Amino acid sequence: MANQPADLEDQLVSACRTAVGDELRSVTYFTEDDQDQLYLRGDLESDADLVGFADNERLGFHSQSLYDETELGEYQFTMRVFSHGYLTRVIVGDHGAFVTTDAMEMDRFKELASAMQSVLAEE
Repeated sequence: MANQPADLEDQLVSACRTAVGDELRSVTYFTEDDQDQLYLRGDLESDADLVGFADNERLGFHSQSLYDETELGEYQFTMRVFSHGYLTRVIVGDHGAFVTTDAMEMDRFKELASAMQSVLAEE
């Protein structure tokens, strides 16, 4: 991804690994126009439809504006639950990331999202 800051990859992967450890499956950075898988755990196949996942998560750019100034408060992150794991998406401004993980306790997802927001907000 040409517009991605050089150290963003390392910072994002490091923040996610610190938050969830070995349960981390993958990390993908995305913008409106592009996506880049930054990390894929070694025991997983690299045959996932990354573009399809990214296209779906890009809908969050629109959703973010819909949720702006609601009584629910500020949007923080989105979780998707699957039979073999979870996907957590965070969007900050004009970029975002989604992370896949194995099953884990709910509090760890909050830590993961917070770590992702911190890194994305720096850029």
